[in-house]
Amino acid sequence: MIKKFILFSFLSCFFINNSLIARTQTTLDYADRVHAESSEKFMVVSQNTHATEAGYEILSKGGNAVDAAVAVGFALAVTLPRAGNLGGGGFMLIYNKENNKVETIDYRSAAPRSAKSEMFINGESNVVRFGHLVNAVPGSVAGLIKAHNNHGKLGLAEVMKPAIRLAKNGIPVTHDLHYALEWSKESLLENVTSKNKFYDKEENPVEVTSLFKQPKLAKTLFLISRKGKKAFYEGEIAKWIEEDSLSNGGLITLQDLKSYEAKDRKPISINYRGYEVVSMAPVASGGLVLLQIMSILENFNLEKLGQNSAETIHLLSESMQRAYADRARYHGDPDYYDVPVNKLLSKEYLKDRSKSITKIRTEDGKIFAGDMSKVDESPDTTHFSVIDSMGNAVSNTYTLGSSFGSGVTIEKGGFLMNNQMRNFSHFYGKSDELSLGTSEANKLEPGKRMISTQTPTLVFSPDGELFMVLGSPGGGRIPNVIAQVISNVIDHKMSYASAVMAPRINQRLEGNLELENGFSPDTISLLKAKGHNIKSSMTMGSVQAIFIKDQAIYGVADTRRPGALAKGD
Repeated sequence: MIKKFILFSFLSCFFINNSLIARTQTTLDYADRVHAESSEKFMVVSQNTHATEAGYEILSKGGNAVDAAVAVGFALAVTLPRAGNLGGGGFMLIYNKENNKVETIDYRSAAPRSAKSEMFINGESNVVRFGHLVNAVPGSVAGLIKAHNNHGKLGLAEVMKPAIRLAKNGIPVTHDLHYALEWSKESLLENVTSKNKFYDKEENPVEVTSLFKQPKLAKTLFLISRKGKKAFYEGEIAKWIEEDSLSNGGLITLQDLKSYEAKDRKPISINYRGYEVVSMAPVASGGLVLLQIMSILENFNLEKLGQNSAETIHLLSESMQRAYADRARYHGDPDYYDVPVNKLLSKEYLKDRSKSITKIRTEDGKIFAGDMSKVDESPDTTHFSVIDSMGNAVSNTYTLGSSFGSGVTIEKGGFLMNNQMRNFSHFYGKSDELSLGTSEANKLEPGKRMISTQTPTLVFSPDGELFMVLGSPGGGRIPNVIAQVISNVIDHKMSYASAVMAPRINQRLEGNLELENGFSPDTISLLKAKGHNIKSSMTMGSVQAIFIKDQAIYGVADTRRPGALAKGD
């Protein structure tokens, strides 16, 4: 009897353990070299440790996903000044679990009323990159406040406490911040206020491990926490922006600021192998690019071809080219240009696009003509993802444009301004009408918003449950990065951390196929045989992702950029 009991117990343990292993194969696999952070209640993932901690603090106090996202957004303006911001713009996706609805907020920066393209052209083919002139009307504060007004649970003052505390008390200077300031001297040293804020008298960046305090930024954040949007767009801060702008050759006026509004947009989505992929609609062109890439790839058996095989990489590259060709021609601000979203996402149309892909790389100029060099998008954007204990989620991407934006710090406000006026098609009507740099859809008009490849994204499982919350910095590479992570999980059944950390590729409309480190010489040789011109690349993007499976939450902070943190409870 005892022997039978022991045998039964052993067999029970065996089957239970194997059942557990099978159930968790995509979440915890000891064959993997990297692993996700797991949680049962909530999760915050961002590019900066202090910002993640700010979101975690708000969730621990009973705040919801939007409260935490707003806390992270304001904290990043303090802790990640090259990308986190008050003076930039971005896009937010909000998932409401109770009504199973996705809402979006477009808070992309906008052109001042007096802006004209000829102001920004420097020589025959260059666009002014830095300084007050390229400041667009910032949207970040309006977007974060709109999200909080519509969905926040805690008071704004409470939600902004972590950011104010970080600015007032200071943050330890990391090697990452020090090096970023060293690389960005070209823009920052041209502005006296930025120079005095970030550098010593010998023009050396703030020292590593020193305490970096920002009292003027703390005051700005305090005013916003008490008076909301009006403080920034109509009150004292608005006057600081106008004064700084007009006295230094900029264009932003009080009227420009007062008239700015963050906008509700209808999200766009596709079905990819039974999963619903939801992203941001134009003027966020990255969403359209991502969904087109995925829809083209759906016509091929990627699982059979293998993750990062030469065949799979070739199909990724060709799909990216076709999506970017359409971006060059059709993407713009929908308030000014009728973007044919439905046609661009038509399964029939994209299946036809897939049929033009052969075994050999398509030559430059054979997929629409497009000159990507005339609209330069910086990789220094930042993304954060949040999910709360009720299942509500936020996917948010925002940017200053270039690293540290225009290099301009508002003297009385202590915050950096964007350089996003350079992202319009300033060469419209001067050369190839199909090129991104000269596209009618993205030409400059007063009050208009410039296109952006920012791609905050949500993915829902075949049973309708939220499955992924993700996004990335990376400029023009962003939708390509997101497409690869989604495909790694759905097509190649990779664990979540491995899907995020796998080596990436990038292909724009024309030019070289860029590869991160980690691809074998054999794979590279096969790609060259297909006609691809290979270029080694620095890391691409920094995906901050959350995955939900079997009532557990998994956060993955992409370590391609230092300081990222996933934290849950």
